[in-house]
Amino acid sequence: MQISTYCGLILLIVASCCFSIPIKQSNGCGYEACNLGDPNKLNVHIVPHSHDDVGWLKTVDQYYYGARNDIQHAGVQYILDSVMMALDENPDRRFIYVEIGFFWRWWNQQADDMKAKVKQFVNDGRLEFISGGWCMNDEASTHYNSIIDQHSLGAEFLRDNFGECGRPKIGWQIDPFGHSREQASLLAQMGFDGLFFGRADYEDRATRNRTRTMEMVWKASANLNDKGWLFTGVLPNGYGAPSSFCFDYRCSDSPIMDDPHFQDYNVDERVRTFIQIAHDEAVGYTTNHIIMTFGGDFQYGNANEGFKNLDKLMKYVNAQQTNGSNVNVFYSTPSCYLYALNKVDRAWPSKTDDFFPYASNPHGFWTGYFTSRAALKRYERHSNNILQATRQLNAFADLNLRDSIFTLSEAMGVAQHHDAVSGTEKQVVAFDYAQRLSDGIAVAENVVNQAYAKLLPKDSQSPPLVSQFLCQLSNISQCLQIDGQDRFTLTLWNPTIHPVMQHVRVPVRTDYTIRDPTGQTVFSELFPISEPTLNIPGRTSITQKQIIFKASLPALGFNTYYFETKPDQVTSGESKLKITHNEECVLKNQNLRVDFDDQGNLHQIINLNQNIGVSFSNQGFYWYQGFAGNNSQSDFQASGAYIFRPVASIPQPVSQTRSLTCIIAESVQTAVIVFNDWTSQEISLYDEGEFVEVEWTVGPIPIDDNIGKEIIIRYNTDIDSQSKYYTDANGREVLERTRDYRPTWNYTVVENVSGNYYPINSRIWIKDQNRQLTVLTDRSEGGGSILDGSVEVMVHRRLLYDDRLGVGEPLNEVAYGEGLVVRGRHFLIVEPPTSSARFHRIGSQRLYMHPIVTFSLTDQEYVNYSAAYRQTWSALTDTLPLNIHLLTFEQLGQKEYLVRVEHYFELFEDDTYSQPVSFDLQSIFKSLGAINSTVELTLGANLPLAELQRLEWLTGDKESSRMAVSKEASLEGTTIRLTPMQIRTFEVTLT
Repeated sequence: MQISTYCGLILLIVASCCFSIPIKQSNGCGYEACNLGDPNKLNVHIVPHSHDDVGWLKTVDQYYYGARNDIQHAGVQYILDSVMMALDENPDRRFIYVEIGFFWRWWNQQADDMKAKVKQFVNDGRLEFISGGWCMNDEASTHYNSIIDQHSLGAEFLRDNFGECGRPKIGWQIDPFGHSREQASLLAQMGFDGLFFGRADYEDRATRNRTRTMEMVWKASANLNDKGWLFTGVLPNGYGAPSSFCFDYRCSDSPIMDDPHFQDYNVDERVRTFIQIAHDEAVGYTTNHIIMTFGGDFQYGNANEGFKNLDKLMKYVNAQQTNGSNVNVFYSTPSCYLYALNKVDRAWPSKTDDFFPYASNPHGFWTGYFTSRAALKRYERHSNNILQATRQLNAFADLNLRDSIFTLSEAMGVAQHHDAVSGTEKQVVAFDYAQRLSDGIAVAENVVNQAYAKLLPKDSQSPPLVSQFLCQLSNISQCLQIDGQDRFTLTLWNPTIHPVMQHVRVPVRTDYTIRDPTGQTVFSELFPISEPTLNIPGRTSITQKQIIFKASLPALGFNTYYFETKPDQVTSGESKLKITHNEECVLKNQNLRVDFDDQGNLHQIINLNQNIGVSFSNQGFYWYQGFAGNNSQSDFQASGAYIFRPVASIPQPVSQTRSLTCIIAESVQTAVIVFNDWTSQEISLYDEGEFVEVEWTVGPIPIDDNIGKEIIIRYNTDIDSQSKYYTDANGREVLERTRDYRPTWNYTVVENVSGNYYPINSRIWIKDQNRQLTVLTDRSEGGGSILDGSVEVMVHRRLLYDDRLGVGEPLNEVAYGEGLVVRGRHFLIVEPPTSSARFHRIGSQRLYMHPIVTFSLTDQEYVNYSAAYRQTWSALTDTLPLNIHLLTFEQLGQKEYLVRVEHYFELFEDDTYSQPVSFDLQSIFKSLGAINSTVELTLGANLPLAELQRLEWLTGDKESSRMAVSKEASLEGTTIRLTPMQIRTFEVTLT
C-alpha cells in the first residue's frame, strides 16, 4: 500500500468517527416521524425488508417453521425473531413487514414482554407494516371479492393489536407477475397513499427509466375519479439490494471490512461503488430522493449480519459528504420515501391502463400462469362462494360463530398469494392449498348446519334437524350420500339480494317426485349423464342419470325441495327425451337459438329478442405446443408454469372429426360434442335461459409423444372486431385491448400469441357496430383475440419442461395415475353492444356467487316434514335495485355487522343500470332488528371514512388527487346512495 493511500484511509477513518450518524430520537409513527433527508443532497432511502412467500417451493407451514431446508433454506419464525433483536440494538434501524399470515402465527407464540417491545417498535416507526394483507396477493388470477377479504383480514389484525400506528398506508406488490388496474383502485379505496412494485415489462421499464417516468399517478378507475387514483412507483432493483450489496447470509457479496490493519479492507471501494450506484439510479428518477430495497426472498434470518453491514455502509458513505459527496443515506420505509416525494410538491405523469402482460425478456411473457392449475383456480373461486354464503347464514341465524368461519377465511387469505391461485407453486404445495380450503369448507359446513338448525324449524317442538351436507363432487355428477336413498331434501341458499331462477341438476339412480316449498309437485325430468362425464377418472358413482328441475329462489334466502322416489309403475320422464346422433341439431328457447350441423360444428347463435345473430366457424378445442427450451437465454425460453411460449402461432385442432349427440327435453336442450377421448363440450340452453352455457371437459392431456400441450377453446365468429377486444380486471372494470399494441410504449412484437394474452377473471368480449359476443368464465383464465372475430380462452395446460423461474418442476398435473381432468363452464352472450352489460354483469355474478346447495337425508313423510320445518325464507321483504350487489354481510359480534354494498355497473354501460342508485340499508336487516348506528369505513374496514386523510398529488395536466369525503358518502338515516362501481363499507349496530 502506498503511503499517500494509507494516509487517505486514516483521514477517512478519523472523519468517519466524527461524522457517525446520530441516532434520531423517535417522534412516533406516521409521516411526521419520517426522516426527509437533506433538500440539498441526493437522499437515499434504505428499506430493509424480507419477502416471505406464503407457500411456493414449500408449504406455508414449512416456510414458517423452517422445515424442509433441503428444498429451500427459509424459516419465517427465525426471521422475525432475528429482526426484533436487531431493531432492539439500534433505534435508528427500520424494517418493514408485509405478510400478516406469517406475522399472525409468530405473534400468537410470543410472550407479553416481546409483544410489548414489538408494539413499541411500531409506535416509534421502527417496525412498519406495509400493504398489510394476509399475503401479497396475485393480481391476475384473483377476484376483487377475495382481494378485499384478504386485505381486510390482515388489516383487522393490525388494527386490533397495534392501533393507528399499525395501519398500512402503502401497497407493496413487489413480486406479482404483472399489475392490475383494479388492484390499485382497491388499494386507493382502502385509503392507501401509494403503491410500489418490482416487476414491469422489460421494454416498459427501459422506456420509463429513459424518460424518467418510473413514478406516476395511476388513475386506476374509469368510474371513481380521484377516489381511484394512487401514486405508484416502479422500484429500481426489483425488490433486491443493489448489485454487489446483498449482505444476507445466502449471498456471496463482500461485507463491509473496515479495519485498515487487515489486507481485505474494502471501505474505499465499497463507498465509491455505492455512490456510483446511487447516481446511476437517480438518472431514472425525477427528485433528489431515491429508494433502495435491501432484502429478498426469506432474507434476514440473521438480521444482525444485514443491519451491521448497513450501519457501516451508511456511516462511511455519509462521511464522504465532507469530501464533496452529495449522497445522503439513511434508514427509511416506503411510506417515508413516499412522503418525501409528496413534499417535493411537483406534478407527476399519469397512467390509465394496466401493467399486463408482463415480459421479462423478448420470449418470456408471463401469461401462462393466467391458466396454470385450472382446477385449483376453480376450487378457490368455489371456496369464496361458500365463505360468503356461510357468513350470511351465520349472521341471519345470529350464531356469532365468526371464530369458526376464520378457518376458511384464513385458508382463502393464503390462497390469494401470488404463488397460490396463480398456479406457480410446486405440486405438493398446490395440494396443501387445496387441503386448507377443503378443511375450511368442512368447518363452514358445520356452521351452515347450525344456521339451518335455527332457521328451518317452525318452533321449538320441531324434531332435531338431520345434518345438512355439501356434495363436493357435484361438478362431475356425483353425490354418493344420496345414491339409492328413498327420501332426501335439497336446500338452496341464494347469497344475492335478487331473486334467482336456476335449473338444478341432481345425480340420481331412479326417478323422484319433487315438492316445492308450497308442497306442489315440481316438474322434473331425468336426463342422461354424458359419457365424457361418466368416464372421468376418480368418479366412483355408478349413477348414470340426473334429475333436472327449475328452482325459483327468494332474494337472500333459501328454498327447500323434498325428494321422494316414485313408485315403480310411474313412467319416468326420461322417455320424453328426444335424442339424435350426428344429425343437424337446433337448440331453441324463448330467447335464443343455437344451430349445429351434422358434423357437430357450432353454426350460429341467434338472439331472438334482438333479431341478431353471430355465425361461427371451427369453434372448438385447439392446442399450442409448448416450447421445450433449456432457458439458457431468451431464444431458448421454455413454456412453463409462468411462461406461455408456443412453438407456432397457429394452434392445431385436437381432432379432425367430432361426434354430436343432441338431447332435447323441456327443461334443457343439450348438444354433447365429443372431439376425442380427452376433450368434449356440452352446449346447453335452459328453459327461459338468457345464456348459452358451455360445459367443457379437458384431460387427461396426452403426452406420450413427449410434447407439452396448452389447450384453448376458440370461438371464431364473423364479427369485425378490428384488432380490439375487452377483458375485465379482477371481475370489475373492463379494459380495451388492441392486438400487438401497448398504450405507453412502442411495443416490439416478438411473440404473436402470448404477447396478446391477458387475464380473463370473469369475461372477455369482441364487438362490431351491431353485435357483441361475450364469453363469461367460471374462474380466471388467460386469453385474447389473436385473429379478428375470434376469442380464444386457454382452459388447461400440461407441460414437460420447467421455465426456470424458480418452481423447479414442469407443470404436469396428474390424478388417479394419469393426467388431470379439468372441467368448467363458459356462458356465451350475443347482444347488441348497447344492451350487453346487463347480461354480462348478472351472468358473471351468477358464476361466482351462485346458490349453495346442501342435502339432508330424512325418513319423514312429506306431511310431517312440512309441518315441522320452514321450507322457504328470505331476509328481504323489499325488492332491491338490480344494479346493487351485497358484497359482504358478516356478523362481527352480538348486534354488530360488517356490510359492503356495491354498484356493480360501470358508467355508460347501460342507460338504466349505470345511473346512481339509492336504497335503504335497513331493508337487509329487517329479520334481525332495527339499525341503531351506522359508521362508514374505508374499503378495508379498518378506519372510519370520516377520519381518512390521503396525501394530495398533482398530475402533469394540473389535475389534483385531493380526496375529500364527499356529500354522497354521508348517510341520510339508513339510506345509501351508490354511484357506478362504488363500494361502500359499513359497521352496523342494531338496537
